[in-house]
Amino acid sequence: MKLNIAYPATGCQKLLKIDDEKILSLFYDKRIGAEVPADRLGDEWKGYILKISGGNDLQGFCMMQGVLTNTRVRLLFAKGMPNYRERRTGVRKRKSVRGCIVDSQLSVLDLVIMRKEMPKSPD
Repeated sequence: MKLNIAYPATGCQKLLKIDDEKILSLFYDKRIGAEVPADRLGDEWKGYILKISGGNDLQGFCMMQGVLTNTRVRLLFAKGMPNYRERRTGVRKRKSVRGCIVDSQLSVLDLVIMRKEMPKSPD
């Protein structure tokens, strides 16, 4: 699985390819919006808190907030819904989207750095 880690304060991104299931199990069964400590990713990520912001599965279907499953579902989209752009007035469309729960079937997981916790100095 690839981890796309973004840092909005500077606008930079980093793409990590991780194959170790022990490290990835940290993200499994978490939902979009959950905050996760990044300590297991390595020494350079100690103290960072990451927020899950989305992802894509192996076939390219995007995760959608509010769909409480870890599988793919087909939803009827209308004007104003996320992941849908209306091309004709009043037309609705049934599309496949992925649920908002992370599992091993994802190819890319999008993460955002929320904050870096500074180590507590002994007084």
